[in-house]
Amino acid sequence: MENIILPNYEHCILNTITSILKYYNVETKHKSLEILDKKLEKRYKNVVLLILDGMGESILEDISPNCYFSKNKIDCVTSVYPSTTTAALTTYYSGKPPYETGWIAWSQYFKEYGRAIDMLHRKESYLKEDISGARLNIFDTVVDYERIFTKIENAMPEVKAFEVTPSYSSRKAERTVIAENIDQALESIERLCENSGEKFIFAYSDNPDSILHKFGTKSEEVKNFIKETETKIEELFNRLSEDTILIISADHGHKDIEKAYTLLDYPELQECLFMPISLESRVVSFWVKEGMEKTFEERFNKIFKDEFWLMTREEFLNRNFLGFGEKHPKIDEFIGNYIALSISSSIIKIETFLAEGKPVKKSTHCGLTKEEMKVPVIVINK
Repeated sequence: MENIILPNYEHCILNTITSILKYYNVETKHKSLEILDKKLEKRYKNVVLLILDGMGESILEDISPNCYFSKNKIDCVTSVYPSTTTAALTTYYSGKPPYETGWIAWSQYFKEYGRAIDMLHRKESYLKEDISGARLNIFDTVVDYERIFTKIENAMPEVKAFEVTPSYSSRKAERTVIAENIDQALESIERLCENSGEKFIFAYSDNPDSILHKFGTKSEEVKNFIKETETKIEELFNRLSEDTILIISADHGHKDIEKAYTLLDYPELQECLFMPISLESRVVSFWVKEGMEKTFEERFNKIFKDEFWLMTREEFLNRNFLGFGEKHPKIDEFIGNYIALSISSSIIKIETFLAEGKPVKKSTHCGLTKEEMKVPVIVINK
């Protein structure tokens, strides 16, 4: 396990957003990022946080070791765990770790529906059925949380908080600007910064993540996106006033995929389960029948011990993979009695005999490798 990076909740993306909350006098139980605190000692008219989805430290080192992003990098932190957009973006949006929000992974089982639900798309995970007609909206109740935009404006009413995000994303702020790509996001940032008054601007780009999934970490498409984005951001910042600080980071990194398994090929494992697997292909949750726990452990490890780290729910939670704080009441229901964490370049497809899993992507995330877990913190100011 030499290549494994565990989440460090004293030095991770949670601490990055905590520094921003601290800057705006928001009370928080979590530790801030000291090096970022120092950058925020000056009072700024505009504080901009730009998240480039999937831009891990390893990708930046490979593509741009001596360019604009690297020259302005102040730190390298871990993602939260699982290293995936569902958990990580919610950490940014809430200022809390997955342990407190209950937002863990792409597909989570809800007993309220008797279904696994795609957390970001808000659809049934296997057949992609719409759940908007349900008598209970779990997103407004069961897994709802207070957003940082509200927290900031409550703590400092003179500050206006904005989000810049693609149209398909559910809105988190009262002041939302739609930007479908990085060019529109940067244009929106510039326009907002020119307006009067103090502002916090949270901007999200779904690239390079989308490009990485399609083409892989070593592709020319990814290199071109990073280099072009660096140039565009440098040009943008040269036009901005001195009372603006730009913080750039990511939610997680990426790992190229070499092997894809399906449990449907392993009846000896299916025999041990009483429900389909869930979460994600690189962090897999299992509901194992009572009395078959040891059998399942032996059979799973015989096949996957060099590729996945299998542990019980209790061991997983006791090791604080999801972080610390006030435990979300649904955590024990979202995670089966066993969970497997990828420590290799392999995935286990989330599928059943009723519905095939998603197509295998060139690269993805959610495992414990350094490529997925380490992200840069870049600060640009004058």
